[in-house]
Amino acid sequence: MVRSAKFQGQWLGLGLWIGLGLWGPGALPGNAVEIEVGIVQRFGEEQNDTLTISSLSGDRLEVDIISGGQQQTLQTNQVTLEVAQQPLPQVELAEYIVLSDQGTFETAEDSAKFWRSLGIEVEITQPGRWQVWAKRDVYQTPLLRRLLLQELKAKGYTTPYLSSTVRTEKAIASFVVGGYRYNRANVTIRSRNGLFNVQEDGGPESRFAGELRLQPNAYGTFTLVNDVDIEVYLRGVVPHEIGPNAPDNAVEAQTIIARTYALRNLRRFEADDYELCATIHCQVYKGLQGTSPRIDQAIARTKGLVLTYNNELVDALYSSTTGGVTASFSDVWDGAERPYLKAVIDSPNPVWDLKGNSLADEQAFRKFIALNQGFNETGRTVFRWERSATLQELATTLQTYLERTQNPLAGIQTVQKLEIKRRSPSGRVLELDVTTDRGIVKLLKNEIRSALGPPRSTLFYLQPNLNPQNQLTGYTFVGGGFGHGVGMSQYGSYNLANLGWSAARILQFYYPGTTLQPLDESIVFWRETP
Repeated sequence: MVRSAKFQGQWLGLGLWIGLGLWGPGALPGNAVEIEVGIVQRFGEEQNDTLTISSLSGDRLEVDIISGGQQQTLQTNQVTLEVAQQPLPQVELAEYIVLSDQGTFETAEDSAKFWRSLGIEVEITQPGRWQVWAKRDVYQTPLLRRLLLQELKAKGYTTPYLSSTVRTEKAIASFVVGGYRYNRANVTIRSRNGLFNVQEDGGPESRFAGELRLQPNAYGTFTLVNDVDIEVYLRGVVPHEIGPNAPDNAVEAQTIIARTYALRNLRRFEADDYELCATIHCQVYKGLQGTSPRIDQAIARTKGLVLTYNNELVDALYSSTTGGVTASFSDVWDGAERPYLKAVIDSPNPVWDLKGNSLADEQAFRKFIALNQGFNETGRTVFRWERSATLQELATTLQTYLERTQNPLAGIQTVQKLEIKRRSPSGRVLELDVTTDRGIVKLLKNEIRSALGPPRSTLFYLQPNLNPQNQLTGYTFVGGGFGHGVGMSQYGSYNLANLGWSAARILQFYYPGTTLQPLDESIVFWRETP
């Protein structure tokens, strides 16, 4: 198998590999793309963390390590990885500059582009939330880091800060084979049939295919990485993303989107030397647990098919429920618009005219939210919702957010008022002001969901709650949808498939102007916008 190619800030198409002769004549690219998925991202965060990896009955594990500068292969049926803290001979300074902090990779990537425009070399990381760091191997010394921070402060940039930790010990991964304990930072584990059982902290076993690697990450812990063929990877994604009871054509649409999403997003964890995660920050991936013969057949029928726009893989975003209207990319994240990600009424029938009745208007939006019939998601639990919170509850969740993002207004005691300042044409809240005892906190786009507890999406309006003395006590959020609402609605695809729509027609509905085609050497995985 070959891995995807990285070059000068772009993820190139497959042509580079073919040009280098890495595929033989007649080879199908869809058969040969291997991806790197971090299936346990922060191994060693807890003192007693363990990972037990075992072979299947009748098979053996091959554990590759470096010993004395040479590769050594150990054979065993099972290996239990542990992490211990080893004292350092002298203290170490773990330090980096955080340039910005975001809730999503998409906005972090746009922020990274901004800092690069100032001449700063950066990297995108995910220690918890997504962050943009000044590149560690460029700003290597305390002096260089402080000079950069001083320069940024002098130019009026208030968000960057220095994260410094003095370490007296470091994490060491170890395991026992043949009665001998090995301490190693990098371990590769293979099996003859390419299958493993993985058990984390004594929990249930999960089965994975391909190859496993334990390696250090940027946060002083370790990541267990699964090297796996893209088509096998989909077997562990599609059942968990679309659900086992989805109609066949909805499953096919999800499969194509999941394949496209994965190949376009292989740059997400470059700072940690792998490509994708196995959680909702990428796509839920559970290896070979929960596979379904019916879904496997849909994966086989769509093998190698991807969605493109101008011969580049689309940003194949999707959510469970749009609330009756999809969102544009810029309704939720910062960055260049994707022409194929725009507001579309999520219905096979003309239930609302967006051109004549923009949902940016507050009164039009409230009329729209009052509608609940004729949509693809009608009847779904989170198609329409109401959730309430007191002013004190809002203050508590907001304060947690402000602390986590090191906002200068952290330390608030009370929330006094919420006010929606701007909406997009799809009705999404773009800007919300929170008046607190320390000043106004301005929340933008998807950060509203990160900072406040009640909203399931940014498709909502505010209903003030008053006590008998006519005093404000809190708010009810009245809205629709669950998640960001960009691209395909998974529940919406259920309805369209039940109406007889093909996977291709479903995808054209949610991603207008795109092309469905087999993965080939001409397609660009991702190109950075200027």
